[in-house]
Amino acid sequence: MLDQATIAVIKSTIPLLESAGPALTQHFYRRMFSHNPELKDIFNLAHQHSGGQPLALFNAVAAYARHIDNLGALAGAVERIAHKHTGFLIQPEQYHIVGSHLLATLKELGGEAVTEEVLTAWGKAYGVLADIFIGREGELYRQQAEQPGGWQGARPFVITHKREESDIITSFVLAPVDGQPVPDFQPGQYLSLKLTHPDLTHQEIRQYSLSDAPNGRDYRISVKREPAGQVSNLLHDKLAPGDVLAVMPPAGDFVLAAEPGQAVVLISAGVGLTPMLSMLNGLLAKGHDAEIRWLHACEQGSLHGFRQDIRDKCDRHERLLSRVWYRVPQDQDRQGVDYDFSGTMALTQVRELLPSNAHYYCCGPLPFMASIKRQLLALGVGDERLHYEVFGPHQDL
Repeated sequence: MLDQATIAVIKSTIPLLESAGPALTQHFYRRMFSHNPELKDIFNLAHQHSGGQPLALFNAVAAYARHIDNLGALAGAVERIAHKHTGFLIQPEQYHIVGSHLLATLKELGGEAVTEEVLTAWGKAYGVLADIFIGREGELYRQQAEQPGGWQGARPFVITHKREESDIITSFVLAPVDGQPVPDFQPGQYLSLKLTHPDLTHQEIRQYSLSDAPNGRDYRISVKREPAGQVSNLLHDKLAPGDVLAVMPPAGDFVLAAEPGQAVVLISAGVGLTPMLSMLNGLLAKGHDAEIRWLHACEQGSLHGFRQDIRDKCDRHERLLSRVWYRVPQDQDRQGVDYDFSGTMALTQVRELLPSNAHYYCCGPLPFMASIKRQLLALGVGDERLHYEVFGPHQDL
């Protein structure tokens, strides 16, 4: 626990943090990668170039300072980040590296305002936070290893099937090379892949949502080709059945938690349908006894993944209803068959199909999810019934 004097000093630095903004964490990452270039094999450098990771870290540091006297308010963020860290195989000793560069960054950018008292307080505060993460991540590593079929670290998996789901989404089925079982996961979770290849400058780790229900034998991920995505293009163009990948255990805190008799609405845009599909398949496999709604938005038919799969499921399950929006339908796209509405998703168009007291799970681009949240709140849906996942560095809606 932190003493009141330390808490007071940390809170006094909030204006300094806010004035520095994400420039603080941009400097931190440049410094860390310069002194510890081996960490480039862990961090997603694409998120560094886009600014997403520095912004996410700045928001986390600022939130920590604001809630330093009530760390319980950060429990959700800690859980989410701890799961992410297990996918990158973060180890306790790496927290010392991060802490040293964080304190050095404060000193280098803060000028005279960053006194020894400030550095001492932030050193104590960082130590408390690091201990929280180290403890929780240790628990997650043990849980992953101790469950039936579980393991810790990287395990070799072979690509057994590769299937195009749309012009930009391809599914990969991965089975363990040793032929042994794999642990179940909670629908909504993701796999972390560790890739090395002559086309890659560094080892790269990427996290992709599991897109099917657990079966104890293998896992399926479905990957969108990003125009400038080194890893997604490698997966689409170079890797094939028979190739072996290093895979970390399933992780993630965005999970389906539907009680029997509880209606569920699954809302997605683009490749955000992947965790929704895992949730849907999990519900159907268990014979969920309440209404399920599948609401999906994409640009047009050629980019619409799993279109026939969802259509077939709706034919077989009377409690499942689907509605689809194409933003810019093409001549070959058939309204009433391939899609229901043109333009962006407007929930007022399906208001009568939304069960009362349903729980809503949402995944897609950040502006899409922010729009859906606003619409649901306007329809009277409480925050406690809204659940969402941001691909990449987390941001609040």
